[in-house]
Amino acid sequence: MSVIRAPSGTPGPTADKACTHTQHIGELLQGNPNLWRGCDMAGQGCHGRSTGFPQLDDILPGRGWPDRGLVEIISPCWGMGELQLLIPLMRSTVEQGKWILWISPPYLLYAPALVQAGINTGQVLVVERDTSCKDALWSMEKALQTENCGLVLAWQNWLPGKVLRRLQLAAAAGDTLGVLFKHRDSEHSPSLVRIQIRGSQSQRDRFTRSEVTVIKARGNFRPLTTHVDLYQQI
Repeated sequence: MSVIRAPSGTPGPTADKACTHTQHIGELLQGNPNLWRGCDMAGQGCHGRSTGFPQLDDILPGRGWPDRGLVEIISPCWGMGELQLLIPLMRSTVEQGKWILWISPPYLLYAPALVQAGINTGQVLVVERDTSCKDALWSMEKALQTENCGLVLAWQNWLPGKVLRRLQLAAAAGDTLGVLFKHRDSEHSPSLVRIQIRGSQSQRDRFTRSEVTVIKARGNFRPLTTHVDLYQQI
């Protein structure tokens, strides 16, 4: 039996096939948001929903928010621009014909500002702040399980890991994204993404630029920080 060898320095058909397989496997790995990899995946892949802020997309795996699951946004106080980060996401949610549920927001919603941002308030539901924690959590879980609800925003500071895992499963089942606003970080939280906002610069009594740190993201190896111009979308 004769063996034909490729000339030195010239890849043979076997090498070409191996390269093709390697490239295909790499594409599959990058396209799976549920796969943890022990390397820096910031800005890799395209399976995320763009945040509308290129600087933030660059430090998130999949270049954006996850399609489903829980995201935590941590800030020392409310009103530091945390909602501003979600304006493009809210806008895209209502454009898809889905509902947005707000649970226990610390302030009254200002409908004209939402309309100005391109958000149809007819697709917004609110669970009031004085609702009991038990009823608020029940509402959140049911909304996350409902496909017609595309986004759930909740202000809940003291949720144990067991409750977070239950909400995470509900979001996965309903193909819905839930965002929790908190004052403190939980190191062992099962949420897919944890983001911290701080060091904002103010101008005319409003925050215009924030330091945003991705503390944790599934598939990401280390915390990354960027600065975001919060009102560039308005």
